Amino acid sequence: MKYNIHTHHPQHSLDTLELVNQDLSKVDFSIPHFSLGIHPWYIVEAKIEEQLNWLETNLHHPNCLAIGECGLDKKIDIPWDLQEEVVVKQLLLAEKNKKAVILHVVSAYQEIIALKKKWKITVPLIVHGFNKHQQVAESLWKNGFYISFGSALLKSNRLQETFSAAPKDFLFLETDDDATVTIADLYAQAEKLHPDIAQVVEANFKRIWSKEY
Repeated sequence: MKYNIHTHHPQHSLDTLELVNQDLSKVDFSIPHFSLGIHPWYIVEAKIEEQLNWLETNLHHPNCLAIGECGLDKKIDIPWDLQEEVVVKQLLLAEKNKKAVILHVVSAYQEIIALKKKWKITVPLIVHGFNKHQQVAESLWKNGFYISFGSALLKSNRLQETFSAAPKDFLFLETDDDATVTIADLYAQAEKLHPDIAQVVEANFKRIWSKEY
C-alpha cells in the first residue's frame, strides 16, 4: 500500500490511500479519506466563526483524518494577525479533538514552531510540500514536525539530500496539486534515497492513524 498524504487530484489507484484536501465550500463526504481546513489564502474574516463551527461539527466524520490544510503564508496579502488567529484556532481544535494537522507554511517556519510551543500542541503536525534547505527541515523535525515531500523531490538535488538526511520517523510523500505526477513516481524517486521508504511511510501513517486500513 502506498500513502499519498496530501492531494488535490485523487488518482483513485487501488494500491494507494489518498488523503484528499477538500475545499470547505464543496465537501464530498463520500471520499474515503480527506482533510478539512481553512487555508490561509482563502480566509474571509466575516466567515471565520461560521467555518470553524462547521469544521468542529464535521471533523468527526469517519472519513475526515485531519484538519488542513491550514497554516501561515508571508507571501500573501491576508493580514498576518488574522492568519495567526485562524491557524491557532484550528490547532486548538485539532488538539481538543485529537486530529492530525496538514500545514501550509511559506516563509514562516520559525513562527509555526513557536506556535506549536506556545500553545503546547501535541497532535501530529505535518508540513506539506516541503522544498526548503536542510537547516529548515532540521528545525522542523527536531521540534516534532512530520515533513511531506512532493514533486520537487523529483527535480532538486538539494531537496534529495535533505530527504536522505531526514530521520525516517518524520517522512511522508504527496502529490499536492500537481496532476502531472503520480505517487508512484515519488515512491520510485524516494526508494533511491531510502530503499525501505514504503515501510517507512506506512509505519509513520499508522503511528498517526492507528486504525488499520
